[in-house]
Amino acid sequence: MPNISDLLLQRFGIAVYLYYFDEGQHRLPHIHVRYQGEEAVLGIPGGELIGGSLANSALRKVRAWIELNDEALMERWDLAVRGNTITKVD
Repeated sequence: MPNISDLLLQRFGIAVYLYYFDEGQHRLPHIHVRYQGEEAVLGIPGGELIGGSLANSALRKVRAWIELNDEALMERWDLAVRGNTITKVD
């Protein structure tokens, strides 16, 4: 799955992914985040840390981004778990 946020990747080097058919492992709507060798899973909406680890500075940025884009992220989640194509969020 490609990165869904050009803004976070270009400005901060934070990659955000939303995988298709990915509701089995965590059962909650979520995104996968990679930053400087760390990986984390954050719930949407809300940004709670479900798994992994992430530097506090990156975690704050991603949580702020989630808050600004919660509706768009939930729309993409609904599409992705059905296997539909999703677009970037920014």
